[in-house]
Amino acid sequence: MNNSGPEIVKHKVRRAAGINALRKIGLIVAREQQADTDKARVLRWFARYGWIALPGVALLVAYLIVMI
Repeated sequence: MNNSGPEIVKHKVRRAAGINALRKIGLIVAREQQADTDKARVLRWFARYGWIALPGVALLVAYLIVMI
């Protein structure tokens, strides 16, 4: 009977530590997924509107080449 008390405590401590570790892993995964979502949003924006800036950049480069 005395031996089961410490075993129960050890089991509960391990379980609590495991649950805490899983929560931390879940937060890390959620942050990575959010970062991937943000990157995808930026890439979509550049795919949609980047072509508008492209002629402006080309004109600026041409102007700078002529100035040199």
